[in-house]
Amino acid sequence: MNKIGFNVLAWSAVVSDELMPIIDRLKGIGYDGFECLIGSPDKAAYQRIGEHVRSLGMEATCVFVVGKDESPISEDAAVRAKGLDRIKWAIDRAHAMQAKVVCGPFHSAHAVFAHHAPQDQEYGRGAEVLHAAGEYAAQANITLALEALNRFECYLCNTMEQLSRLLKAADHPNVRAMFDTHHANIEEKKIAGAIQTIAPLLAHVHISENDRGTPGDGHVNFDEAFSALAKINYSGWLTIEAFSRNDPDFANSIGVWREYSRPWDIAEDGFRFIKQMCQKHGLDEQVSVNQAL
Repeated sequence: MNKIGFNVLAWSAVVSDELMPIIDRLKGIGYDGFECLIGSPDKAAYQRIGEHVRSLGMEATCVFVVGKDESPISEDAAVRAKGLDRIKWAIDRAHAMQAKVVCGPFHSAHAVFAHHAPQDQEYGRGAEVLHAAGEYAAQANITLALEALNRFECYLCNTMEQLSRLLKAADHPNVRAMFDTHHANIEEKKIAGAIQTIAPLLAHVHISENDRGTPGDGHVNFDEAFSALAKINYSGWLTIEAFSRNDPDFANSIGVWREYSRPWDIAEDGFRFIKQMCQKHGLDEQVSVNQAL
């Protein structure tokens, strides 16, 4: 049964107690879970947030990236080792929060380019690191859901075909895939075909508009996306990932230079939109007590 989540990057990239009132209001809207960025150093903060989330009857998922000095595809074995250590670091914090999914493009360094097309040896090196990370994640019962990004943020995996290649090479049951409608809108020829390609490995979905504002307000073909997800009997999370300039440091780091939609408008209108699309396309969804009232 599908659950609906919201990524709190629309407010802040920092994991702290200040997120708790936001999580409370998301619960009131009807969300089953919240998602946060793993980046803050305070492990205890993740534990406190996790306890608060569980007290509300919600669940947590996480998103994570690695930098240039931690790239799993680097030619330098020491850099790859740092990458594996960093992924383990993220898994530890997700485990402290009792999250079961860590998603994101941590197969390679975010927004770092090599000035050549992706190479066979890069896929091989990345697969080796991800397999080892999968072994570590399995101990915490965590699924690593790797993400393909658009060409302006990544060069290793832009499409579901490329991502599938990498994950098949990694060959670990805890190393799976995420599909993001924002990136697919840029890179894929057809959303339905891309979802069909990644279906055997799909573990997490981000519902994101073309401008990163409110889902349904832009030109992403969500009818095609939800129909395709229904056809493959997708039963994982449907999590909204939208951005704002509420956290200037984070916004500057990812090139968000204007407001697309107000965060609470995104959360409220986006939730209704996902519910409508699930009903329209027959995608089974988990209905919480709050949603049924």
